[in-house]
Amino acid sequence: MKVTSKRFAGVAGIAAASALVLSACSGGGEIGGDTGGGAESGDAGGGTAAEGCEDFEQYGSFPGTTVSLFSSIRDSEADDLQATFDKFTECTGITVQHNGVGEFEQQLVVQVEGNNAPDLAIIPQPGLLKRMVATGKVQPADEATTAKVDEGWSPEWKTYGTVDDTFYAAPMLASVKSFVWYSPSAFEEHGYEVPKTLDEMMALTEKIAADTAGDGATKPWCAGIESGGATGWPATDWIEDFVLRVAGPDAYDQWVTNEIPFNAPEILESTNAVGDYLLNDAFVNGGIGDSRSIATTSFNDGGLPILDNQCYMYRMASFYEAQWPEGTTVAPDGDVFAFYLPAETEDEAPLLVAGEFVARFADTPEAAAVQDFMASGTFANTRVELGGVTSANKFVDPALASSDILRLAIELLQDPNSVARFDGSDMMPSEVGAGSFWTGTTQWIDGQIDAETMLTNIQDSWPKG
Repeated sequence: MKVTSKRFAGVAGIAAASALVLSACSGGGEIGGDTGGGAESGDAGGGTAAEGCEDFEQYGSFPGTTVSLFSSIRDSEADDLQATFDKFTECTGITVQHNGVGEFEQQLVVQVEGNNAPDLAIIPQPGLLKRMVATGKVQPADEATTAKVDEGWSPEWKTYGTVDDTFYAAPMLASVKSFVWYSPSAFEEHGYEVPKTLDEMMALTEKIAADTAGDGATKPWCAGIESGGATGWPATDWIEDFVLRVAGPDAYDQWVTNEIPFNAPEILESTNAVGDYLLNDAFVNGGIGDSRSIATTSFNDGGLPILDNQCYMYRMASFYEAQWPEGTTVAPDGDVFAFYLPAETEDEAPLLVAGEFVARFADTPEAAAVQDFMASGTFANTRVELGGVTSANKFVDPALASSDILRLAIELLQDPNSVARFDGSDMMPSEVGAGSFWTGTTQWIDGQIDAETMLTNIQDSWPKG
């Protein structure tokens, strides 16, 4: 990902390349009491809902209508997304026709600028949303959707869907990036405890390095940032997490918008804190090589040496759960699990997150009804229960998560003490976020340039004007 976009950049290498065009089950069932008919006679509710449709009465009845939904979601994830609309379609009569493609970002721009916009689009990057809003073709969220977001999401999430003080796009799903994967059994065997502060994490790193000195292969950390054309993004996640912790949330916000230059002292301090781990051959790269091997190690394979006790920790988002080989037990007492990347104190809980936002291009009541439903707790619980995803919606029941790690992610997302910030490179201009930031960190890890030069080069690449 680019999280979500970085996330998709990584998953794209795993998933099949073919795009899916899926159509929803046609429901068309009327809400009881609605005697209006046809696509032009929406009922905003107030009738007596048919049995099982009580939760959907608020969205009205629009029999025979179809709403198009465009996204980058494909394959089994697309099937699960489509399934979330089954009951909605049955109760409202609105068929949701989803189209997920691999070149979503490029195609969305072409469609919108060519006056062929979809009714709705699921946009992973706030930066792309801002570009779409600038076309004048994105509809502001209506009152019902706004109320759901105000009630179900923290203010930060609403901010990511807001452009120039107007709220447009409702958050849908979310993922947590501030995770460190480890082996609970290896920790227990050696008496290591999960660190609760950054100082404890460095102390643990130094202890493991001392305990394994002379081993020749085992190191505290393993790491990999290779990801094809997106090589470098895992290193940008490291830096984003540390800017959030070392420089603080306010500085993070200013850094993302370049109000604080990339080579400012607090950003250099945060970057050097990452370098204390990733550039130290005594700390990395267990089971693989020295620190320079990180640049050529796939992020998919980067954490696997944990299973062979060749490294003890791997910083990567919750979606890494899918990378473990079949038969691996992912649980607090299993082969692998993850802990929250700690902050400077136990009282702080900064959280690097990513997510997706539903923007509406069509000015129709049925499209507004779909956007409203996708902002709801009902939608979030339905999708989470189908597996593989998490949401920051406060109404999501963590018990519905399909795994322990996703349950932990939901609990962190819902923690009122968490200070969530969206993936910085997804918020930056693409020339930086998906360009010089990726290449600069790769050169830095590979030993070609030092941290100060890297940050200055990235600052020089920031678009002028």
